[in-house]
Amino acid sequence: MRRILLALAAIGVALAAAMSPPMPQPLAYHLFADGRSWLGIPNALNVLSNAPFAVVGFLGLSATFSTKASASSPFSDAWERWPYAALFTGVALTSLGSGYYHLAPDNARLVWDRLPMAVGFMGLLTAVLAERVSMRLSRMLFGPLLVIGAGSVAYWYWSELQHAGDLRLYLLVQFGSLILVVLLLVLYPSRYAGTGHLVAGLIAYAAAKGLELVDREIFEIGHIVSGHTLKHLAAGGGVMCLVAMLRLRAQRPTRQLPSQAQDDLRRAQVNA
Repeated sequence: MRRILLALAAIGVALAAAMSPPMPQPLAYHLFADGRSWLGIPNALNVLSNAPFAVVGFLGLSATFSTKASASSPFSDAWERWPYAALFTGVALTSLGSGYYHLAPDNARLVWDRLPMAVGFMGLLTAVLAERVSMRLSRMLFGPLLVIGAGSVAYWYWSELQHAGDLRLYLLVQFGSLILVVLLLVLYPSRYAGTGHLVAGLIAYAAAKGLELVDREIFEIGHIVSGHTLKHLAAGGGVMCLVAMLRLRAQRPTRQLPSQAQDDLRRAQVNA
């Protein structure tokens, strides 16, 4: 029953995106409130606030591939590290892509901001699928989901070049993946500790999107910092919650799996 509900939700989200009209990228999106320069860096705070992504991305990769003798692996199967590797690699590269974009915001540079983010979203979705539903299904979907994520950005930019901009596929990748992650949290238990950290990370990302919407309003309060700069910091904090989750897992035993998930895990280990 749970898988039917999940499949229906995925189909519903996809149909909602397909039935909505094409959405070009509004040019006003590139007009951020804080354009101040510092040390010759234009839009300095929006550029420099991407540095935390590099830090948490590196910390996440370190936790994913940790070989410390004092801690166990945060995964019951070695393959499970690869979706997290995609997630944290995407986060680390977002530091470069978003920083590059904010130096001179336009659609061409926005590609390099969104591309690693799309890979990160697909990595997270695949990781949660492996932990809560089926490792076999996660293995099957990992490659195609990464291609869809990257392709959504390529398709958006191509459509802009054709003067028929269409953000729908990229929005589906970003928000559709997060909706499915939330449903997975509700419908399926995890065999690992640290679900609260994942929930906190999702809340932090939701807060980041809210700060993005009030970019100028926040900046007008004393002209100290803008909502978009705070968005970067909040999103980086959300990823740090996932790093803390993996570190917690390395200190606690794996929970007992439901029978179906146990079967999937055994088959995955045999085929590895």
